[in-house]
Amino acid sequence: MDTTHSPWRPPLIWRAAQLLARAVVALLARLEVTGDIPAALRDGPLILAANHISPFDPVVLAAACRARGVAPRIMATGGLFRAPLIGAAMRRAGHIRVDRGTAAVHRALDAAAAAVGSGSAILVYPEGRIGLDPGMWPERGKTGTARLALTCDAPVVPVAQWGSHEVLPYRAPRGMLRGLARSLTRRPVLRVHFGDPVDLGGLHPDTPGAARHATDRIIDALTDTLAPLRPDEPDRPRHVDPGRPVDLTRVHRRRTG
Repeated sequence: MDTTHSPWRPPLIWRAAQLLARAVVALLARLEVTGDIPAALRDGPLILAANHISPFDPVVLAAACRARGVAPRIMATGGLFRAPLIGAAMRRAGHIRVDRGTAAVHRALDAAAAAVGSGSAILVYPEGRIGLDPGMWPERGKTGTARLALTCDAPVVPVAQWGSHEVLPYRAPRGMLRGLARSLTRRPVLRVHFGDPVDLGGLHPDTPGAARHATDRIIDALTDTLAPLRPDEPDRPRHVDPGRPVDLTRVHRRRTG
């Protein structure tokens, strides 16, 4: 990978949005950010791999990244880009559109590879969707994040979060007002932890099965990073969202060796 690039500079609109995210989170909840990103990695190239538990995740992660001095470009669902005002803001901020379930999804990986290659930090959800594991643990990931990391030789930092599912329900905007009212009253604790970079040593992009092995390592690291954030909820979350479906087909079996 070319290391002679100049670091990507986040546009003013994205830095302002991060400040707004911190204000919104402070209004609705109490944010606790732990861990850090090594100073040498903050300007990129860098991949931040986060678990996905709620529609409120992007707001929480934008605020947490602001607290750690990084403004990553986010790989976000194409639906956001199709919204009249939000879509224009997302494009101006430099975020990357992902049209899941379509033949055009490879364009997102190409755009992400170009972004990482030019020195950007990007934020991805390696699960590829809001997880539907019954215990709300990270589910088996898609291989896109791993392929991106191996191809670009970029470090991957796991970013675990817990609590955003108490702010917005899975089916938001359905139930959104009720969730926001509850948060204003109860002010749940939102915890975000930046873990140690994932060890992807010994894996090469042209080796068969490398992307799957790298994906499992990333999800293992996310699981390990998440566990301390929910010590009193080891099996099932206390807050149960009745509108959240369960899918057992992608339960992640952690590798022990």
